Amino acid sequence: MLIDRAAYTADAVARPSPTSLAVCPAIAVAGLHSRGPRTVTPDGITVVVRLLVDRRDELGRARTDIISRIHHLLLELIPGGAKKFLTRGQASYLLRTAPPPAGIVAATRHDLARELIEELTIIDAKIRAADKQLRQLVTNHGSTLTELHGIGPSGAARLIGDIADIHRFATAAHFASWNGTAPLEASSGDQRRHRLSRVGNRRINRVLHIMAIVQLRRDTPGRAYYRRRLAEGKTTMEALRALKRHLSDVVFKRMLHDARCGRAGERGPGGHSGATLQSNADGPIPTAASSDKSQPGPATTKPKTKSP
Repeated sequence: MLIDRAAYTADAVARPSPTSLAVCPAIAVAGLHSRGPRTVTPDGITVVVRLLVDRRDELGRARTDIISRIHHLLLELIPGGAKKFLTRGQASYLLRTAPPPAGIVAATRHDLARELIEELTIIDAKIRAADKQLRQLVTNHGSTLTELHGIGPSGAARLIGDIADIHRFATAAHFASWNGTAPLEASSGDQRRHRLSRVGNRRINRVLHIMAIVQLRRDTPGRAYYRRRLAEGKTTMEALRALKRHLSDVVFKRMLHDARCGRAGERGPGGHSGATLQSNADGPIPTAASSDKSQPGPATTKPKTKSP
């Protein structure tokens, strides 16, 4: 018997499966019994910031690709080649002072390099315009994240766009677990060890990584914290991970401060774009594992009630 495949497929799509019908009531019951349900509201400016910072990241990737292609062409045109990181002015100067092309192959490489330098000029202008627009949006949003050493307008916009409402994180440990800076327990026997977490929002993790690298280049509190960790016997990678975890708390406290002072603009539930499926970002109230929690504070003693 012949079966009309198109009609069968359309009928299967239009008719929901029994499994999907059974899941809907379960989701509703879980929402009713969850702790602290949140009301979904439009994000507003955070969506705009997220869209613009995504565009800024695309321009950055395009610029890196063009510079790599220019570098490859200059290696064939200039004796000894060129340095890896080039600016538009440096690439233009090297091309002008390069030996005259001899042959059709060298002439083609010369023309391609000139075209790529023109494209680089256009992209640099777009990047400057995007940075100016993001800086204005961050200022209008009332955020003071750019005052932190190592966070520029693009990093601040990424934090605002992906986090939206900082109050959805109960503690700094929950925020660190969500962004992937909280280490995971990897202890064995009497040896207490932690390993790098590869889950969480990797875009926020990248902002914190850049912030840590920038602070290590200058005489900052972050570099002093890093050196203290090295003095404790940690390796360079362990000290860097500890610094990123520390900077996660710094960013969390600054965003809380901005929100409490009424300078955080709109407050919405925010999305979880950029997070992996294994992270704690799939729920409205992120949770933290035992190894992700902050260090305990000083112990407090309570008076004991005397037994009769």
